[in-house]
Amino acid sequence: MTTLSNTVSSAQPLQEISTLPVMEQFYTIQGEGFYQGRAAYFIRLGGCDVGCVWCDVKESWDASIHPQKSISTIIGQMKADIPGNGHKKPIVVVTGGEPLMHNLNELTSALQQDGFETNIETSGSHPLTGHWNWICLSPKKFKAPLDEILIPANELKVVVFNKSDFGWAEKYAALVSPSCKLYLQPEWDKVAEMMPLIIDYIKENPQWELSIQLHKYIQVP
Repeated sequence: MTTLSNTVSSAQPLQEISTLPVMEQFYTIQGEGFYQGRAAYFIRLGGCDVGCVWCDVKESWDASIHPQKSISTIIGQMKADIPGNGHKKPIVVVTGGEPLMHNLNELTSALQQDGFETNIETSGSHPLTGHWNWICLSPKKFKAPLDEILIPANELKVVVFNKSDFGWAEKYAALVSPSCKLYLQPEWDKVAEMMPLIIDYIKENPQWELSIQLHKYIQVP
């Protein structure tokens, strides 16, 4: 499948910034969605106002407790963490928290200038900034996504916490573009309960695919 390129910004440009609150950054295997199984470098930013009750990184919510790092520092650390073998570079995934609480134009421009493919995982609840090769939209009931992110989204990933989430998933599947990949993912603490329901649902609605949080099964970050 050809990777799409999305270069987007909010309707009212935000002031350019030189630092971002970084909770953590690490090299691992992407465990979810379309790029599951691919080598991926994660940059997890602090700050989130969505407040999912089942969030497994609640320590990311308060941006003020995480160090502000310059773009050059972030990318310098990333390059030090990635083995240099001269082959294809891993994807870079910007996540959170809610990464779109921050202006991501400078970070993504610098990453792409260095030849990295930029992916984002977002609830879509804030204006879309940055230059992206892949946008994973994971809408949350606690704070609905903005309309502006629906059409550019390459991937719709819905976390299934209870039966009502299937209806929630279909609501947004009808709003994204026809080419958008559709994924259902069981909430980790309810895998045993939700997985059979998801499997049956996908069998009846084969436009959906399964996302399983592979990284938790193989015990990597």
